[in-house]
Amino acid sequence: MRVAVEGPNPAREPHLRVNHEQVLAMLLRPGAVEMGSRRSELRRFTYGAGEMILASRHVETWARTDSVHYLSLAISDAALTAACDRIAGEIELRGTPKFVDARVGALVAAVNAERIAGFPSGRLFLDSVEQALAVALINGHGVRDRSVRVYRGGLGAARLRRVTDLVHAEIEDELSLNKLAETAGLSTAHFSQMFRKSTGESPHKFVLRHRVERAKGMLRTADARVLDVAVACGFKTQQHFARVFRRLCGASPTEYRQEFL
Repeated sequence: MRVAVEGPNPAREPHLRVNHEQVLAMLLRPGAVEMGSRRSELRRFTYGAGEMILASRHVETWARTDSVHYLSLAISDAALTAACDRIAGEIELRGTPKFVDARVGALVAAVNAERIAGFPSGRLFLDSVEQALAVALINGHGVRDRSVRVYRGGLGAARLRRVTDLVHAEIEDELSLNKLAETAGLSTAHFSQMFRKSTGESPHKFVLRHRVERAKGMLRTADARVLDVAVACGFKTQQHFARVFRRLCGASPTEYRQEFL
């Protein structure tokens, strides 16, 4: 378990955060945080000392943290995996900006007391608390099924997988509704209806969303030009790419890259 104390971010503008570890944070003093999935749509949360935040993993969040001091605990994948041993299926934790759990709070407070004392109990103490935290979080706040929700009456799992694989394989090419429907073995009209039932969105929006996700990965490096990213992700013009990217992400491709880097 990685333990750190983080202070205010002096930047006035929101910054992009992506936690690839499971992070649990406890406020060390009263403060406020603004956060949201889009840079232009932030929600303000106020906290008292001792209140907690459970961050979502692998989810991009825009945040402005100019007035908070907090203890950050990064719980390892090994501890979470061990806590899942007796639970069938994949599990993730529900991220929440206002996290309330008396047992978890007591464990985090114990880590903070250990930190203040200079970690006299050593690594074994932290490992034991980490495992207890993992078990408490999985048992109390775990959700099953990371996959796309499949609605009743929609495409079967095999057909949906074939369509998704095609989108990933040919994302830089011109994808037609007819080609997607042929992959599923259905007429275009029937496919569109069944696909929306399966995923909750139209085939067009599904493809656009996956193109933008691919673009995000490319923009996280400083090497590729924005135009090259647009072309590689199936957009015919840089202007169309920028317009779709801003609509889905709340920032332009250039702003996204600058904030991420």
